Amino acid sequence: MEEFQVNIENVVAFASLGNDIPLNVVSKMLEKAEYAPESFPGLVYRINEPKVATLIFSSGKMVCTGAKDIDMAKHGIHTVVGHIRDIGIPMPENFEIRIENIVASTKIRAKNKLNLEEIAFALDNTEYEPESFPGLVFRIKDPRVAFLLFGSGKIICTGARTIEDIHTALKKLKEMLSEIGVEIEPVKEEEEPETADPLEKQEEEIN
Repeated sequence: MEEFQVNIENVVAFASLGNDIPLNVVSKMLEKAEYAPESFPGLVYRINEPKVATLIFSSGKMVCTGAKDIDMAKHGIHTVVGHIRDIGIPMPENFEIRIENIVASTKIRAKNKLNLEEIAFALDNTEYEPESFPGLVFRIKDPRVAFLLFGSGKIICTGARTIEDIHTALKKLKEMLSEIGVEIEPVKEEEEPETADPLEKQEEEIN
């Protein structure tokens, strides 16, 4: 069992279908398709099952976002390809889907309240400008991810391509914080206390 309780907030997946897609045709025949080539070269297409949004480009490249897990992202791309095929545009049956980014959140508890200013001073590869943003940004190279740390103990991880990378990165984060004297422990969802932290609303808006 993994040490941290991780909640997946968004999965971004990419596919290259290998053939051109006439976006002007797609935009006319698929409901909820949005296409304004004068301002953006891609077509935006949203579906409800699964609930995801896709960016479709005339080159045959496709980006899916909004999925809550990897299988959902892959299912979303296959569903969109099926919709395009159904309106008479040839689409391949087999193609590779690559996970580009997983955004996840977790919660920690520190023995003493997290002092983001002290952490920013003690660790390399950090950015902390509380006057413009309440969180501390901390990047690690292996796996290549970025963390957002908040004083309330909420952490957002972005840039990972596998769930395993997220857990590996969180373990490294815990070790690095311990090395500078900041001892933390994961908080399970049922353990989370009610909070009146005024930053909580801002944190939720990041997701």
